[in-house]
Amino acid sequence: MGTLTKSGIIDEVVLHTGLSRKEASDGIETVIEIIKESLEKGEPVSISGFGKWKVRGKSARRGRNPKTTEEIVISPRTVVTFSLSNVLRTKLAGS
Repeated sequence: MGTLTKSGIIDEVVLHTGLSRKEASDGIETVIEIIKESLEKGEPVSISGFGKWKVRGKSARRGRNPKTTEEIVISPRTVVTFSLSNVLRTKLAGS
């Protein structure tokens, strides 16, 4: 089982909807762009039955370089987290 890519998603949309590849590609690109823009603004994105993306800040913290064991400071940064919906979590647990 391989990785599902954006191109693979577009192919599946074409198969399931009968849209042209260009229409499916434009639709997927638009959805991805909307999600990116919302996350860039710090807004959470929730898709019912799938999950929720949320932007959160991480504080500076101490870490260690695994090669040299030298202690370093990991700078503060912004990360995106994803939480599965209960519906999807249940489906995945059953498979």
